[in-house]
Amino acid sequence: MKIAIIGTGNLGQSIAKGLISSNAITSLYLTKRNPETIQKFDGQKLVTVTSDNVLAVQKSDILIFAIQPSHLEGVLKEIEPYLTENHIIISTVTGFDIPKMESIVGVERFIIRAMPNTAIAVGKSMTCICSNQMGKKRIKVAEAIFNRLGHSMIIPEAQMQAATVVCASGIAFWMRLIRATTQAAIQLGFDAKEAQELAMYTSEGAANLLIANGNHPEEEIDRVTTPKGCTIEGLNEMEHKGLSSSLIQGMVASYNKISNIKKEQV
Repeated sequence: MKIAIIGTGNLGQSIAKGLISSNAITSLYLTKRNPETIQKFDGQKLVTVTSDNVLAVQKSDILIFAIQPSHLEGVLKEIEPYLTENHIIISTVTGFDIPKMESIVGVERFIIRAMPNTAIAVGKSMTCICSNQMGKKRIKVAEAIFNRLGHSMIIPEAQMQAATVVCASGIAFWMRLIRATTQAAIQLGFDAKEAQELAMYTSEGAANLLIANGNHPEEEIDRVTTPKGCTIEGLNEMEHKGLSSSLIQGMVASYNKISNIKKEQV
C-alpha cells in the first residue's frame, strides 16, 4: 500500500511504527511542518520524510491525516486540487466530522474516519472506523490497515466522540490504573521494576481472559473472589472509595470536553 501520514506527531509516529513493523507498506510518506523532529524515520526502507503535503499526496493512494483539528481544514484545502478519484482519505482528527470534510473535498471522495490509539505502535490498537457513503466502498481497506495494527470496529459516526474517550483517551486512563497498581505493589514490598512488571502483565492477562473467553468481567471476578476472602474485601473498599464512579465520571467529563471542542469549530 502506498500510504502518506499527513502530520506525523505522536499519533502519526505511532501509526508509522505500526505500519513499518507490520510490513504494510510499499511506500510511506511522513509529513510534518518541522520534519527534523521525525528524522529518525528518514532512511528507513520505503519511508520518505518531508514537509511537502502535496508531494506526499501525489505519491500515495491512502492519506492518513493525524494533525490538530484546527489545522485540518487548511491542509484539506491545500491538497484538494491534487486529489484523484483513487485517493482514500482517512482522518484520525478528533471532532472534525465527515460532512465538514465533504464540504471541502467533495462528497464524491472516499472519506473514512478512524480513531486509533497509541498502542497502534505495538500492533495493539483498538480502532473505531466510520465513513461517508462513498467511503463504504473502501472501508475494507481501512479495516485491513487497522486490523494489522490491532483490532478494529465499524461504528456510526455519531459514536465517534464516545469512541475517542473509550479507546484513545482510554489508553491514558488505563495507564493511570496500572500506575496506581504499581504504587500499591511498591507499598506492599516489591521494588519499582518488579511492581510495574506485576501490574503490566496482570492487566494484560485480565484483558486477554475476556478476549479469549468472551465473558462479562463479573464472571471472571467471580472466579477470583471467595466468601470473606481478601479479593472481595479489596474490591468493596475500592468501590466504597469510588473507583467505578470516578472512572465513569472522568470518561463523561472527557466526552463533554470533546463536545465543547466540536461546538467551537462550528
